[in-house]
Amino acid sequence: MLELIGREEQSKPSRMPWTHLEEKLNEMPKLTSSSNCCIYRASKRLRQQNEKVYTPQIVSIGPLHHGEPHLEFLEEEKRRYLQEFLERTRLRVEELYYLIRTKEDTLRSCYAEKIKFDSNAFVEIILVDVVFIVELFLRYSLSYLRMREDRIFGQPYLIQDIWYDMWLLENQIPFFILEEIFNLEKVQAFVPDRLRFIELTYEYFKSLQAVNGKLGKFKDPKKAEQVKHFTDFLRICHLPSEEQKENRREERMQRLLSSIIKPKTMKRKVATAPSVMQLHNAGVEFKLSKSNDSFQINFEKGTLEIPPLKLQLETESLFRNLIAFEQRHYSETYINDYAYIIHRLADTPKDIELLVEKDIIENCLPDKGASTVLNNLSSGTSLNPDNFYFSILCEEMENYRGKSYNNWRAILAQNYFSTPWTTLSVVAAAFVILLTVIQAVFSVLQVTNHQNNCS
Repeated sequence: MLELIGREEQSKPSRMPWTHLEEKLNEMPKLTSSSNCCIYRASKRLRQQNEKVYTPQIVSIGPLHHGEPHLEFLEEEKRRYLQEFLERTRLRVEELYYLIRTKEDTLRSCYAEKIKFDSNAFVEIILVDVVFIVELFLRYSLSYLRMREDRIFGQPYLIQDIWYDMWLLENQIPFFILEEIFNLEKVQAFVPDRLRFIELTYEYFKSLQAVNGKLGKFKDPKKAEQVKHFTDFLRICHLPSEEQKENRREERMQRLLSSIIKPKTMKRKVATAPSVMQLHNAGVEFKLSKSNDSFQINFEKGTLEIPPLKLQLETESLFRNLIAFEQRHYSETYINDYAYIIHRLADTPKDIELLVEKDIIENCLPDKGASTVLNNLSSGTSLNPDNFYFSILCEEMENYRGKSYNNWRAILAQNYFSTPWTTLSVVAAAFVILLTVIQAVFSVLQVTNHQNNCS
């Protein structure tokens, strides 16, 4: 009997098949309505277009790329910056460690994926990287803080390479922890009064065209507090002003009301745009906008005004990281829409040549490089016609190009009145034709009069 019971017990599985799944479900963290998540990996759809533009090349910031072999080069230099920072401020590693440790849960929640490092390793990564950034920014703006044998600022190409890695979405640390370390009393003792970390951030990135002159966006401390990290900071700098957003909302509302009142006049939403050469062939004039705001593209009375755009080696990396962040974090697709409209306008090398000629584009790239970069900006992205920022602009340009009168006038202007000499030739030819007609008329009149006299 005992032997039979023993056999029955042995035949029972030690774990039910679903037990493992139940354990996984029980271990899942609870979602909260006030999620801090703001740091993501670029989606596979975007990465397959160009892996390199999302991957740090010289320095890892934060846990996502920490420990990768090709980034070990600067780890020692980051620790040296920490050491010199501690010596100058008289702070102790212990103080910083426990400050960050108290924020560990919040810091971890800022990352979209589960961080593989344990508590001690994670806090150490954040501590070293936070101090490295604060010290780097201080030395960048306040040259008197640089050490005589600074290996980073002593190599111009190295500081430039680090700069490129600082806006990568996967290479970010939450902005709030940078501010907390910077605002420590012992750190503030070595910086000018009332200098904010957002101002150091601006100084570091202001050589970017869209950043320069945009510090006013962060004058309100509440707006500065909303910055999540450097990628977010750069996106905010690129965004249209609140006035532009409001004007665009009013335009859309007016068109919506018009379509309700007069349904037959409602037009299909336009989510495409003609190229610069197509517009040129329709007689459109191109003019450099007086505004430096990227979104201030206006079309009025056959003239397209476009703000300046500088094409550099970093252009693709910057915009693709801004788009990657926007697609994961925001419902508004401003950067995506801007990249799309620029790509459609400057679709070919000839389009770019014309915009360079009009001083709208400053091209710092090799031959065909500009066309490749602009075509790559919107690769792997999608467009929402119902919420496309430039839909009204596209509609206006398409309507203008669709009128045959504008095309014929453009043909005459470009083929027969493009230079003073061609204009003079046309006028002379017209004058000769006119004289010929007059002469023919007089000849007919003379013959008619002669016949009348004879009769």
